[in-house]
Order: sequence, then C-alpha cells, then structure tokens
Amino acid sequence: MGTTALSLILAAAPALAQEADDGFLGTISLGKSKREVATDTATAVTEIDSREIADRQAGTMAELIDSVPGVTLVNGATAQGSGINIRGYGANSTYGTDQKVLIQVDGVTRGSEELYRIGNQLFTDPALYKEVEVIRGTVGSFEYGSGVVGGVVRLETKDASDFTGSTPGFAYRQTFEFQSNGAGLTASSILAWQPTEKLEFLLSHTRRTLGTQSDGDGNLINPAANDVDDPSWLAKARLTFGDNDEHSLTASYTSTESTEYDVPYDSFGTTTFGNVDREVNSETFMLRYGYNPLGNDLIDLTAQLSYANEEIIQTAVIPGNPLLDADHQYETTTLTLKNRARFDTGALGHSLVTGVELINRKRLNASSAPGGEDDRWAVFAVDEIQIGEAWTVTPALRYESSTIQGSTAPNDGRYSNDALMGGLSLRYAFGNGWSVFGSAAYTEVLPPIDDLDNIARVTQSEKSRTYEIGAAYERRDAFRAGDSLSFKINAYDTKLWDVTSFVSTTIVGGIPVFTDLDEINTQGIEIEASYALENGLYMDANLNIADGSETTAAQIEQDWRNLAANSARLTLGKKIGETYDFSWEAVAADDITVNGVRSSGYVTNNLRATIAPQSGVWAGTEFRIGVENLFDKQYQPHLSTRAATGRNVKLTLAKTF
Repeated sequence: MGTTALSLILAAAPALAQEADDGFLGTISLGKSKREVATDTATAVTEIDSREIADRQAGTMAELIDSVPGVTLVNGATAQGSGINIRGYGANSTYGTDQKVLIQVDGVTRGSEELYRIGNQLFTDPALYKEVEVIRGTVGSFEYGSGVVGGVVRLETKDASDFTGSTPGFAYRQTFEFQSNGAGLTASSILAWQPTEKLEFLLSHTRRTLGTQSDGDGNLINPAANDVDDPSWLAKARLTFGDNDEHSLTASYTSTESTEYDVPYDSFGTTTFGNVDREVNSETFMLRYGYNPLGNDLIDLTAQLSYANEEIIQTAVIPGNPLLDADHQYETTTLTLKNRARFDTGALGHSLVTGVELINRKRLNASSAPGGEDDRWAVFAVDEIQIGEAWTVTPALRYESSTIQGSTAPNDGRYSNDALMGGLSLRYAFGNGWSVFGSAAYTEVLPPIDDLDNIARVTQSEKSRTYEIGAAYERRDAFRAGDSLSFKINAYDTKLWDVTSFVSTTIVGGIPVFTDLDEINTQGIEIEASYALENGLYMDANLNIADGSETTAAQIEQDWRNLAANSARLTLGKKIGETYDFSWEAVAADDITVNGVRSSGYVTNNLRATIAPQSGVWAGTEFRIGVENLFDKQYQPHLSTRAATGRNVKLTLAKTF
C-alpha cells in the first residue's frame, strides 16, 4: 500500500510540474495558516477544520485534539484505554473520565462514567467528522451541559453537500491510509447523493486495522492487547423545505465497534486483574428540526431528539471473577429545544440563546458499578450583548435538576440534586486589532449514577469556580503587505471543592483508608499564535503552562495528581496555492515531578506534506505523507501509563469522484 501510494505521488509529479508551468496554480493563499486563532471571543476555544483533520492523519480523536493547548492525552494511540484530559480534568491513569469534560457528537452528549481502568470518553473514528471544536474551561459551556470544569469537545459529522458542492448528483470519495508502526491500514468510503438541492444523503464506512506498535527503543507497546480492527459507520440525511427553505430536518446515525479477545481487563496496562474477551459498541442517533424564517430575527429554533448507546461486553477468559465478567451499558436519551433571538434594546445588540433540555440516562448494573437511572431537566440562557463597536458582555445561566434511582439493592435509593450555575464574560476591542477580556464562571458536577454505592457522595455535588483573563491581537498587513498575525493569551484560575471523584489514601494500622479530597486548585496560561505571509509561508504555535495542588481531608496540601506537564508546539509550513502544503512540527514537554514521581521531558518532530491538485487529470485526488516522531524518540508522556509510539510513517491516498 505504501509503495503504491508513493509511486502514484512520484508519477503525478511531472504532470503537476507541467500544470504549474502552465500557470494552473492560480492565486496564492494570502496570509493563511493551518489553524486560525479565535481572537473575537472571550472564550478559550479552538476549532479544527476538515483540512487539518485530514492533514494530521490521526488514528483516534484523542490524537487529533492533543494539538490544542491545555489538552493532554492519556494513551492516545488507540481508542481503548485512552482518554482526553483538559486543564487537568477528564481522563487520568485510573478512570477514562471524571465527568468534568463534556463530549458531544452532532449535539449528542457522550461518555461513560467512572469505570475503573476501562473508562473511555470518546470512542469513535476521526474519518467521520468535518469539524472539531474544543472549549477550554467553564465559561463557554452552559449551553451544552453542567459540571464542565475542564472543557467541552464538540464534533460535527460530514454532510453530503460537503462532497457534492450542494449540486444535485452523486459524489464518491475513497481514502486509503497506511502507517508503518503497527502495519496499520485504514479504508474509508463515502457515498454522497443529492437528488435535489433541498435533499441530501450520505453513507460512510471506515475500517481501521492496526497491529501492536513499538516505542522509540523498538519495544512492543502493550503487547498483551489484541490487534485493532474497528469498523465505523455514518448515515446522514438532510431535507430543507418551506418558503425560503425556512424549515430543515436532519437525521444522523454513527456507530463504531471494537472486539478484543483474551486481553487484560485493565486496558491501561498498570495492574493485573486477569484477561477478558471485550466487545465495545458505541452508537449515536440524532433527529433535528430547524425553523429559521426569513426576515424574523427573533426565531432561529432547533428541536433535537438524540439517543446514545455505549456498551462494553466483557467475559472473563477464566470464569469465576465477577469483576471481570461484567457488562456495562449506558443509554442516554435527550430532548433539547433551543432558540437564538437577535434584537436590539436601545444601544444594546443581543444574540440571545435560550433553551430547555430533558435528559434520561440509564446505566446497567455490574460488579463494582451500580446500575440505575438518572432523570434530569435543565433550562439555560446565554446572551451575547454588543455595546457599540467595543464592548461585548455575555452573561450565561443554567439551572439543572437531577433525580437518581438505583436499580438493585443496596443501591436502590432515590436521590435528588439541583444547582443554579452561570458565568459572565467581558471583552473590549480597542479598534486597532487589540482586545482584552475576562470571565468568571461557577458550575456544579451533579452526582452521577456511579455514586449510588456511596450515600455521602450521591447527595453532594462538586462545586467549581473559574476566573480567566487575557488579551488578543489580530491584524492584516502587520509587518508587510499581505501578511496576517494573530495571537491570544489566556490565564485561568480554577478551584474545585466538595470533591467526590478523587480520594486520598492514608495507612492506618497497616490498612489503607480512603477519604475524599477537600479541594483542588489549578492555574495556567495558554497561548495560541498564528502568522502567515503572502508567499504562503506560515507559522502556528501554542504554549501551555500549568500548576496545581490538591488538599486532602486532613488539610495536607500536595501536588495535583493530574497536573499536566508544561508543553509547547511549533509548526512551520509553506503553502503553494491550494495544491501544496508542506510543514514541520516540533512538540516539546517539560520535565515534571508530581508528589515525588518524575516524568522526563521530551521533544519530538513531525513532518507532513499534502498534495491536492486542483485541475487536470489529478483533480480531486489528495496525496499525504506524514512522518511522526521523526527521530524515533523514546519517551512516555506524563499522565500516560505506557510509552509513546516510535517513528511512524503514514501514507494517504484519497480521491473524490
């Protein structure tokens, strides 16, 4: 596969050179880098578009978004046994999630609860998506859910019109990708059909296979795990109708499966519990109705019904261990009504989002994982107020109520909790490219079903407040004609108290005693920057500096156990029109010592090249070559439980017909 792809690229080169001589390259992209910096908002948000998704050739969604400052991976090379950590919350080396990072696929909330050693936040394939948005912190989260301390990851699946160009007809896209480390092969097929301009259908299938990978020293990584063979599906349809197409109806279904035989129960690879046969099924269904009448700015209504089913079926290889022979299932049904109204009150311009949400979550009972049902309802309002050309003030409120009912004794009690949450952000634009901003936000993590086995926890929510302050700058022709410069710096301070999701351990009489932490404090600085020249040269950079502490019930202060290492990322690249994109990326992490345990720093280098002819015989074809960990560096990222992948060459061939 690799030889074939490379041969095609070399074969295409003469034709591409000839077309370049003929002048087909056209207009050079002026001042455009790989990733834009969101300088027009006080929210710490980063968007990854479809071009960058394809260029990064990520094998998991976690691998894709680790390029965002403040995001750290826990074993990100494979979907199982990995997770996403944002600002020190989310995944860790014990749980796949701590309920403080929210995951949404097409507006559908996903993610398991605190499953020991096998939890996972995001089990899906990057090939299904055209856009990923990462919101860091709390202030931008109230429209999407409660308890967001770390951040929100929002994914949007592809549409048929992305391939048909909104023109009636058929389009077919085939992608093959090969990676050297682990002899991985991915095949993705997409069929798009638009019978009319108002109706479109998309069907996508991806199959991703991967053997055991090796680290920089040539040692096999987690050799006890089976090879990856994960199929994924996406089916999506959209209909617009009515006068001026004011009505829309969208339905989507996504599914990803994974089967492993005779593998460790502890997919993090740190503890020996025994082996299991494990099957993971993750599926999402969404039905959305939109109503946006022309000429009426007060109505932009969305009604969405969604269902997410996440199932982990495990059978002990050697029967008799109830911990291993346990099935886990989460079913989440959500109905969301949301409206955006745009109006003026005097000198104030409003963009007001209001909504109501009904959520039903069911969890199957399993060993050490109590089952039950969680019924919630929430109302929320977020008003972006524009005052003249300079000020933007955004107050946000969310009220959420939860009732949890256990399904089996002794965890079959009924418990209710509710909370009023909210935040306020302010942004001032000076009119010369500079802006400053600040925010304050408060949220509560309402007890999940997992807390049913602990009365003290199931009646107490975790509370968090976050303060942020920062500045941004954006300017065209900053240093020379045709260039563009933008950067954003954001400092945050977060406190979490009444902690129930983490425990401290003390030894009393030779017996470990577990008590909940009293509070967690984290601080950090995140910097994003982008610079591009008229001739196609560009630079993207980001920096993350973090610190934090945890306080035990005995009021002993120590390092925050999930503190991320300080990190930096620099990308230098060159674009030639829309056809060529060549880049070098350096990723660095600092040494870090947490509670006496040291993780070494490292620097890795990645190379990427994309060739996407715009006309001629190769039009619609894309060639990509990526070399990750170019110098075969041996390292283990902080918070991960196993070494990182060594040198990995990736070749991709994609064609749209």
